Formats: sequence, C-alpha cells, structure tokens
Amino acid sequence: MNRPVQFGLIGAAGYIAPRHMKAIKETNNNLIAALDPFDSVGVIDSYFPEADFFTEPERFDRHMDKLRKKGEYAMDYVSICSPNYLHDSHIRMCLRNQAHAICEKPLVLNPWNVDALAEIEKETGKKIFNILQLRHHPAVAQLKERIDNGPADKIYDIDLSYITSRGSWYFYSWKGNTEKSGGVGTNIGIHFFDMLTWIFGSVKENIVHVSQRDKAAGFLSLEKARVRWFLSVNSSDLPSEVKAKGQHTYRSLTLNGEEFEFSGGFTDLHTQSYNHILQGDGFGLDTVRPSISIAYEIRNANPVGLRGEYHPLAAG
Repeated sequence: MNRPVQFGLIGAAGYIAPRHMKAIKETNNNLIAALDPFDSVGVIDSYFPEADFFTEPERFDRHMDKLRKKGEYAMDYVSICSPNYLHDSHIRMCLRNQAHAICEKPLVLNPWNVDALAEIEKETGKKIFNILQLRHHPAVAQLKERIDNGPADKIYDIDLSYITSRGSWYFYSWKGNTEKSGGVGTNIGIHFFDMLTWIFGSVKENIVHVSQRDKAAGFLSLEKARVRWFLSVNSSDLPSEVKAKGQHTYRSLTLNGEEFEFSGGFTDLHTQSYNHILQGDGFGLDTVRPSISIAYEIRNANPVGLRGEYHPLAAG
C-alpha cells in the first residue's frame, strides 16, 4: 500500500484513546475521522488536527460509507476505544463498512459474542484484532520463555494482586455498571487472565471467593500454575506500606514466592501492537476467547466465600 493506512477512531474522548492516536502517528499512518458523543477531544489536535469529528454514530457510519464508495479514501482500520458493552456493535459497523477493527480489551463481554463476530468476519472478509499489550511486554515475554523452557511437569504457585483506586465517579459511570463493563473481573482483570493463560496454559478449575462491585477474588487452576488472584478498585484494600507512600495503585505477581516485576515498560506497547497488526500478526478472535470465557464465568459464578485457596487480601 503506497499511501498511509487510513484510520478511524471510535471513543476519542476516553482515557485510552491518546495511546491509539500516538500509535497511529508513530506507525506513520493517518487518522481521518473520529467519533465520540462527548466533544472534549482537543487531544486530537496534538496528533491529527485535520481529522473529521462526529458526535453521532449514525453520521460516522454514513461518513464511512461515503469514503468507502470513493475507494482510495476508504478507512482501512477503525480503532475502537468505546465502553465495553458497545464494542460488539461498533466492530460490526466497521466490518460492514469494509474496515478492519482494532479493539481495546475486553473485545466483548460474552463467549457467544466471539462466535457471532467470527461469522461477520467470514461475511465481510475483514479481520478483528484485540489489543493485548502485555504479550508484548519484554518482562512478560521473558517469563513465558522461562516457563516454556522449564520442566514440563512443574506447577507454579502464583499470587496476583491488582488494586487501582477509583473515586465515587467510577460507580456512576458505565465502568461501575456490571452489565456495561462486565464488572471488576472483566474491566481491570481480563488482560491479566489473558497473560496467565498465555504463559501457564488453559483453565482446569475456576473458583470465585469474593464478587462485589468494587472487588473480586478467586482461584484458577491452570495447566502449569495454581493462581490466587485479587482485583480491587477500592483504596482501602491497598497494603499499608503502599498507602504510607501515598500511592494509589498496587500491582504484584509472585511466582513461587518470588516477586515478578513488570510495572514499567508500558509506554510504547500500543505502538508495538499496531506494528504487529499492520504486519499481519495481530491477536484475533481465537486468541481472546479463553480470557473472555474466564471473565464471563467469574461474573456469573456463585462465590464460595473464604475457604480453600483464597488470596490473603480477600480476607481484608
């Protein structure tokens, strides 16, 4: 393709959208149109001041159709950064306008949505890619190599803790609505579940100990790991030493008691993701299916309470 790849963007006012704009810019491509019902999108000027902007999906859809009919001006890809529950419909709109979709995680909320999207891929001939940037993180890739080259029958004991403090606004937004976000396990946990199954294999058992609107905890038995996990958006769950430092986020993964450090190195992972997608090796529907299934099962499980292999933070 001689010209720059033409991109659209849905969800331009959100937190994650600038990372996509930066990735489009750094891969030497062009954002030609963006959509968001909120018009506080001045950040676009820092990257693509000439981009068209729409606040109504119907007009964005019509614009895509008009560009498609002009041929050389058509959108090649659309980056989707909208609320989780809208991903499915926005992906469909893009593919039906003959554009590939690059979607933030979670791709969709339910396993059967993946099957339906596979049908749309077949009908349109276009592809759907998910951003799974942890797979491009150098430390995570090194850990996978270490596990792959280790003893085939070794089972690792893992504790995963992720606490990212959120204010009361969170529960008034779509993120605090389980039907729209998928709940804590989906909204902040799905990329960890993808990382763990990528490295340690498929799920043998999935137990939920705690399931509340601000936190969740459980146990995953994988082919090569026993995982106790804890996720929270409640600052009161932060360890005392973290609070003492005035920090609002805590991320920890221990492997057989050894701390695995991967808190840094996130700055260019979206650009790396875009490079892989544009080179033809992005993460498609089959890749995302396992983590979507895990999150769905967690969301719909009956918590067993604090018994068995529960995470220490689950006890408060």
